[in-house]
Amino acid sequence: MSIDESSTGGPGSVLLPAVAPEVLAEAVESLSGRLRKKLDAAIEGCAAGAVRAADGSVGVRFGEDAVVTLRPGPSGVVTEADQAVCGCLLAPRCLHRAAVLGASPIADPQEPAPPAPGPDPVTGPAAAAGPGAAPGASAAPAATTTARAVAGPAAGPAAGGAEGAAEGGGLTAAQVRAAAALWGAAAEALAAGVTAGGAVVQAELLRAAHTARIAGLPRAEAAALRVVRGLRAARDRSAAQRLAELTGAFRELLYTAGLLASGAAGAGLAGAVRRSYEAGGSLRVYGLCREPVLSATGYGGVATHLLGVDGAHYSVSDVRPGGLSRARGAGAASVALGGAVLDHAGLARGGLRVVGATVSPEGRLGAGRGVRATAVGGVAWGEGPTAALFSRPAAEAVAAMPAEGAEPGLLGCDVRVVGASGDHVLVRELTPGAPLLRLAPAHPHPELPHAANLRRIAGHPGLVLRVLGRPDLDRAATLRPLAVGPVPGAEHSLRLPPEWLGRADLGYDRLQGAHFPGGAEGLVPQESAPAAGADPLADSPLWRVRRLLEAGVAGGRRAVAEAARGAEPAALAAALRRAGFGSAAELAAALTAEADRRPRDAFGRLADASAERYAWAWLAAAAHLAAAERSLVAASWA
Repeated sequence: MSIDESSTGGPGSVLLPAVAPEVLAEAVESLSGRLRKKLDAAIEGCAAGAVRAADGSVGVRFGEDAVVTLRPGPSGVVTEADQAVCGCLLAPRCLHRAAVLGASPIADPQEPAPPAPGPDPVTGPAAAAGPGAAPGASAAPAATTTARAVAGPAAGPAAGGAEGAAEGGGLTAAQVRAAAALWGAAAEALAAGVTAGGAVVQAELLRAAHTARIAGLPRAEAAALRVVRGLRAARDRSAAQRLAELTGAFRELLYTAGLLASGAAGAGLAGAVRRSYEAGGSLRVYGLCREPVLSATGYGGVATHLLGVDGAHYSVSDVRPGGLSRARGAGAASVALGGAVLDHAGLARGGLRVVGATVSPEGRLGAGRGVRATAVGGVAWGEGPTAALFSRPAAEAVAAMPAEGAEPGLLGCDVRVVGASGDHVLVRELTPGAPLLRLAPAHPHPELPHAANLRRIAGHPGLVLRVLGRPDLDRAATLRPLAVGPVPGAEHSLRLPPEWLGRADLGYDRLQGAHFPGGAEGLVPQESAPAAGADPLADSPLWRVRRLLEAGVAGGRRAVAEAARGAEPAALAAALRRAGFGSAAELAAALTAEADRRPRDAFGRLADASAERYAWAWLAAAAHLAAAERSLVAASWA
């Protein structure tokens, strides 16, 4: 299990070991109703009072008579209930023990090692994809989800029976039941929002997530853990917290759990725990660029992107605990792959011949006893197999990428610099009729040179350069460049040292004045930067729907209901319909109406409104918004 320190608050929180989700859920479940009401207040300040003993245990004192001691296992994680003890008379069903566990980071389940073990302990697509990878919501399942959401709870988890789902969707009855329980817990958490989503709500989600893991639903479990960490960060007012990210995490969780529980999903939606490596035979790959990897959980390193002779994309990564310092130093670290004697800087501009290769589904090359690698010479951009990366317009490359789920791949294009717009560089592709593009830093950390290199480029309007990067499919016509180089045959382009082999890795190499054309002649921009303005995503009224959804995540159902009683719903609907977003207007109206619904029982008394009906309405609006925004982003590239 890996430790997620970003989910805790306070400088002392790093002393507390990570806790398995099921251990925390069990501790909260054992509390009485009276103690549960005090749990959130008891959690505050626990981490700051933690003290580490010589034997590796961590203690937190409550008054004179109660000390909670955490004794993590060899992995550094509290995985068993008896590894958390309290000295008070009510232990183990005491408030002190539950509070300390609630203040500890939540651990991720450790994935099994690949068949050919390599040096990289980080698993999952984030390590290979780099810092631009955003785990989170899939934007697309709008059609199915919206139809079910509008239909209401009858189309929800109860609609398809467990046995029917097991037969028609390829899921077992236990998986359907686990998904239904997770859906219910997620719906309650959404109705509560950040303001009321304290430790008890989070524990219910963790309990349901653990059940989902046992049932073989790792994707749903991972989505639930992201929501819990987002709730914690928001309640702690962490600087790393982003309401938009938490909104996306809720959308992913509700979509995944709801579709699994409804019986409409196949076994593929369950996800896979093991990242399997398969035999790749003999490969010859060429380096494209290096990318720093820096995560909020304290990991840092590098991912070097490679291209095979058949055009297939591969990567070799070296990501370990160490944070920023390791991310900066790993760019020149040795490549531990089959005995190859070269570093990542050399691999990014060179190549490898690999015998007995093992390859993950994401294209990540594994290391092991049977792998042998020999360094070979590299190729310049535009030569050999790399020519295909720059042979078609960026709009065509983006249109060919998967519509959802998978991380967008790399694309290359030749552009002319227009100027700066904030922290973006405005460029125009050297293709007739091409739209204006925005180059944004692949990683915003000020200690990494991405932003500084882009500022230097922005200071040379009219410069033409070759760009290799990853499109940001959440923003209009935005490319996050990983490396740049000169355009072959262009007079006013970059002038890089010969040893750089015609490319500069923006996360490691720093562009200097000598790398740019010396004279100003020919560097006159063909258009002014302020004229670059049209952003179909920012100019559309869909921001009103986004604000409504985020208000529901922050303040819960009550916040959406309050918004329904003012003049905002009418203004929202009118603006959406004028812009042609009639479906968005209807779904937003259905959401506010459901949030403000106050049912009564047979005696006329107010009854609790269904959290599941509200969750379906929220999910319908969220799925439609994601699909609409994705369509606008796709259109911005054309």
